[in-house]
Amino acid sequence: MQLPFELTLGWRYTRAGRATRRNGFISFISGVSMLGIALGVAALIIVLSVMNGFQKEVRDRMLAVVSHIEIFAPDGQALPDVARTLSQVRVHPQVVGAAPFIAAQALLARGEDMKGTMVRGIDPAREPDVTDLAVDLKGAALMRLVPGQFGIVLGAELARSLGVITGDKVTLVAPSGQVTPAGVVPRLKQMTVVGTFDSGHFEYDSALVLIHIEDAARIFRLEGASGVRVRLQDLHQARAVAADLATSLTDRLVIRDWTRQNRTWFAAVQLEKRMMFIILTLIVAVAAFNLVSTLVMTVTDKRADIAILRTLGASPASIMGIFVVQGAMVGVIGTLAGLALGLGVAFNIDVIVPAIEQLLHTRFLPRDVYLISRMPSDPQQADIMPVALISLVLAFAATLYPSWRASKVNPAEALRYE
Repeated sequence: MQLPFELTLGWRYTRAGRATRRNGFISFISGVSMLGIALGVAALIIVLSVMNGFQKEVRDRMLAVVSHIEIFAPDGQALPDVARTLSQVRVHPQVVGAAPFIAAQALLARGEDMKGTMVRGIDPAREPDVTDLAVDLKGAALMRLVPGQFGIVLGAELARSLGVITGDKVTLVAPSGQVTPAGVVPRLKQMTVVGTFDSGHFEYDSALVLIHIEDAARIFRLEGASGVRVRLQDLHQARAVAADLATSLTDRLVIRDWTRQNRTWFAAVQLEKRMMFIILTLIVAVAAFNLVSTLVMTVTDKRADIAILRTLGASPASIMGIFVVQGAMVGVIGTLAGLALGLGVAFNIDVIVPAIEQLLHTRFLPRDVYLISRMPSDPQQADIMPVALISLVLAFAATLYPSWRASKVNPAEALRYE
């Protein structure tokens, strides 16, 4: 099947024969434009994939420790009826698990070292229903939390900073003191370290401690659980389920889903992602509009060819189509090359980054500074498709003006000095 001559000539001009020095220079400019588009598209895909991976990694590690929904009394005291709240929560079809808990802040001391901690009193039998961390600890440290023995499970970073291991003693200092003839003094309780956990989330590994819910009630002088933690089938439905529970629960309680617990962080990540998309799109735009100079030089160089085609009966629309095809070919090839490069790096970043770190003897993500210590990547179609479409649209838009100028070439004027 014979292709339209616009497509044939456009592809021939894209390859730009190198018979003359000028043609070779035009071909070089066209290649630079193509390379610029490819690098811009690849950079967009890699950066967006890394940001997606970072957000997903932090979210998954956070949800290994934090439940999808938390329900607690508005005054920070014990729930009025924990059993009733649990039964009403479990009725919802999205709920797959619910467990009582006590949340409080305290100080943890070991010798002269003292750290602020988030204390969570849990029921070891029910906790695996609401967090992945409890599932990992179910056969180990979690079951060593026996009421009355005042055992404690520390985050790995917290245990390391205090210099304690399993079997050591630490002192838990409750914030609300007890009245004595000498005045108000803090309540102290010696605890035995029965294990440690490593969630991969530095914030929790360095500050969270787990104790049995009955021990927590005694230490903090509560008559029961301070809240209920809930796990859902679909974590993305947390906000809707929280709204449903707010209307179905008998008691007036505070309901908070995981999206609100770290709302500022997630909003910041989304804003950064949008800004990076805009900034890197400008790189693609600069590369795409390099096509303008390439096509203007090509039109100038091919004025005689255009004039001959016009005298042979080619219409202005056909002339315009030739150069639109040339620019579009550069855009398509550059975009496809950028997609291949970007996806290749994005899907293999877990191999590429460690190799670069080993070569340079450095770490891009120190564990004590960032929430995670490895470079994640999560390429998503919702990001890749817009990047490809924007690149193609910009490349096509860059061809319109030079192609229109080519269609307006006067054959007689072009052939006057030939």
